[in-house]
Amino acid sequence: MFFGETLSLFVALSWTATALFAEVASKRIGSLPLNITRMVMSLLLLAVTLWLTMGTPFPRFADAAAWRWLLLSGVVGYVIGDFCLMQGYILIGSRIGQLFMTLSAPTAAIFGRILIGEQMKPLAIVGMVVTLSGIALSILSKDSGDKKEHPKVKLNLPRRGIAYAAMAGICQGCGLVLSKVGLQHYETSIADAGIAPDAIPSDALLPLPLNISIPFAATMIRAIMGFMGFFLMQMLLSKDAIGELRRAAKDRKAILCALGSTMFGPFIGVSLSLMATLYTSAGIAQTIFALTPVLIIAPAALLFHQRVTMREVIGAVISVIGVSLFFI
Repeated sequence: MFFGETLSLFVALSWTATALFAEVASKRIGSLPLNITRMVMSLLLLAVTLWLTMGTPFPRFADAAAWRWLLLSGVVGYVIGDFCLMQGYILIGSRIGQLFMTLSAPTAAIFGRILIGEQMKPLAIVGMVVTLSGIALSILSKDSGDKKEHPKVKLNLPRRGIAYAAMAGICQGCGLVLSKVGLQHYETSIADAGIAPDAIPSDALLPLPLNISIPFAATMIRAIMGFMGFFLMQMLLSKDAIGELRRAAKDRKAILCALGSTMFGPFIGVSLSLMATLYTSAGIAQTIFALTPVLIIAPAALLFHQRVTMREVIGAVISVIGVSLFFI
């Protein structure tokens, strides 16, 4: 009971850790080298996991439809979403960057309604307004200028950072729903092959049922697209693409942080998020995932010596409440 919700809470904790690691690494080596490093590490970890649980380092039993939807999810969630997220971390930091990830919940609900018919209730609109209000409270302030009698509202953060973070939140919500569609096709392909979802592959080294290992296989398909997309972007957008990757590989602190970000992000966090969507709706999962902006406040302030205002704390809490209202 509440297995999907419990998994979703672990995902929120995992994404809190990966955000902190990623902020350090992205500021040292840049977003694209970091994402390429994370994808390589993720693919290696997932290959070992699948070899132990499925008897092969590659995804098994997935049909063409599952591959198409999961690859598309990789484009949206990884290539576009993670690139924007890391750019956001560089410009506005992981704490505020994660606040914008609350946009993933309404996005997941909207796309869940469109693609797989998940229901949205009337409070959804109220939840969206509350969520956006919480974000606005955190990033806006009054600027009185020279005339105190006519205060104006101004942004506390760079516009580019806000745009990147907002796009990351939207892409995460859309990517989650695309992943759920891909997982449904994955399960269908297994059923069509006459294999029970709780079957254990005969050549697996660890006796785990397929419904436990399939989310990791799905994550690997997404990571394959993520690596290809990030590497292509690195080649096209950088004048010294290989040199940047070599310098990144020599930065020991960045590599260790990239490993931590990978373990808690593309490996554990994403895999558990996909597993959570199998046991609860995409909207409920995203509601619990959205706790990350609140969970990250204390460690971010402690580790990065950031000054956290009461306005920002209240804004983060309001945003999470808004996400909750979206799915009541």
